[in-house]
Amino acid sequence: MKKVKKAIIPAAGLGTRFLPATKAMPKEMLPIVNKPTIQYIVEEAVESGIEDIIIVTGKGKRAIEDHFDHAFELEINLVEKGKLKLLEEVRRPSSVDIHYIRQKEPKGLGHAVWCARRFIGDEPFAVLLGDDIVTGDTPCLKQLINQYEMLQCSVIGVQPVSDQETNRYGIIDPIGKDGRLYQVNNFVEKPAPGMAPSNLAIMGRYVLTPEIFNYLSLQEQGAGGEIQLTDAIQKLNQYQNVYAYHFDGIRYDVGEKLGYILTTLDFAIRNGELRIPLLKALEEILSRESMQKVIG
Repeated sequence: MKKVKKAIIPAAGLGTRFLPATKAMPKEMLPIVNKPTIQYIVEEAVESGIEDIIIVTGKGKRAIEDHFDHAFELEINLVEKGKLKLLEEVRRPSSVDIHYIRQKEPKGLGHAVWCARRFIGDEPFAVLLGDDIVTGDTPCLKQLINQYEMLQCSVIGVQPVSDQETNRYGIIDPIGKDGRLYQVNNFVEKPAPGMAPSNLAIMGRYVLTPEIFNYLSLQEQGAGGEIQLTDAIQKLNQYQNVYAYHFDGIRYDVGEKLGYILTTLDFAIRNGELRIPLLKALEEILSRESMQKVIG
């Protein structure tokens, strides 16, 4: 039985929702408190047992490579100043074996995954999207890998969303359930409002068999005129069972502005150093807002 040891992290998107901040900085490098979003994703992969990671980048993403490389001058400076704890934090991203490949054209998530096909070869692999950060006792990806090892089939991470949000996600059409595990009839990419077969949404974590590349290689356009990973998963499901797993954990949406702000606040509140001053500052802001409404 081949283990899941490789992971793909697509990071070639233009980040238009965060313009102008992402004009010169990759959206994956936007920080949550003091750590870029992509580092949370990489750390989840490593904690799940992944040994090799390939990040699919695009034009203007060099900052990602620099972040996961050694910064010798900075490290020497921290050693000289005795800031050893901070040195450990700085070195942590560069301790992972990471490879890079460019998606030369923005053709969609399915195409980005297909670009890494030679890196994956004939092994099962994981895909982690950077718009979702998940926290929990057991890493989200590890939960999916555990299911894969029992089933020897592709497993997709899902969680419920409100009926009003189903048109934003890939949605599963379940036909059977065993605890948190679902057998799936169809995978539907961004169904029209009111047309979703369920409220169980695909949340950016996948464990896939290499046969998925047979369908991604067709380069068929789906929703938004892009090559959709969900469409290839649906085709794979017709020949080889693809399961969905309702993973345990708190999922944070950092792919849009409000979700990003709320994630930053939540992580900051859980930071022992920032919690008290932040709560005090938020109380002052709310008080000031209330006063302005009364005056207005």
